[in-house]
Amino acid sequence: MPPPCKFTKEEIIQASLNLVRESGVGAITARTLGARLGASSKPIFSIFENMEEVVTETLKAAKNEYNQIIQIALSQQHPFKNVGTQYILFAKKEPKLFQWLFMTEQNKEKDLTGILPLIDENYEKILASIQEEYPVSKPTAEELYRHLWIYTHGIAALTATKVCDFSREEISRMLTEIFVSLFKKIKKEKTE
Repeated sequence: MPPPCKFTKEEIIQASLNLVRESGVGAITARTLGARLGASSKPIFSIFENMEEVVTETLKAAKNEYNQIIQIALSQQHPFKNVGTQYILFAKKEPKLFQWLFMTEQNKEKDLTGILPLIDENYEKILASIQEEYPVSKPTAEELYRHLWIYTHGIAALTATKVCDFSREEISRMLTEIFVSLFKKIKKEKTE
């Protein structure tokens, strides 16, 4: 009978997540993960079937970290703005995780109405937060979300790739300005 693995599944996933944080998803190999754990790759394969399973579980862990941040943002005052702010701050704090979660090439192009629910499992909660805070219909909330996501994603991508660095105050000001302008435009169009 082989000796029990000296690492838990959670420890292996955490080591894998830390590799992604430092060097991106391409860093997850049996060799680098074993070295990170201070062992050979053998303990990894005593818990996981293959490296694909390790990557899948690491992706789940990365999504879980992001989702926890978004859940906190949704529970605060002005949840929609807080979600946008936290999305950008996540890109700033965790650039490699952000790139993996939100900047990975897709297999097939999708239109914008289909991509948001696909890439963010918080989509419906975020929509609900817009409708709760502002007196708008679901289609209007979706329109606001789409436009603001494009803008917010642009800032986050600039941040995650270290092209620009924005302070929390700058982020807040930019999101407020674009939201107010867009909200006024949409409301005006609805009344015409």
